Amino acid sequence: MFVALYEFKVKPGKTEAFRQHWLETTKGIYQEFGSKGSRLHSTNDPLVYVGYAQWPDRQAWAEEKRFRNQKFATEREKMWGCLESSYTIYEMEVTDDYLQPTPYS
Repeated sequence: MFVALYEFKVKPGKTEAFRQHWLETTKGIYQEFGSKGSRLHSTNDPLVYVGYAQWPDRQAWAEEKRFRNQKFATEREKMWGCLESSYTIYEMEVTDDYLQPTPYS
């Protein structure tokens, strides 16, 4: 499995819009391009978010992503419009995995 870690710096006053557009964009990437989904995390800085996206492999992640569904393309444009910047911080291959869907009981 391949994982990409992103940093998003959001324009002041745009955090809620960014989060909504990020979610719709992420749904589109999942539906159209075969990602395994993503998580968005807040940080100590209210304008900085970190996203974690999983892919079956690096090749699937690296392929050009032109949405067929115009709704998703529009959501991605709106998401980018909320940002000061966006960076891929790390490109990572999973070597060991013990992430569990539920807490131990």
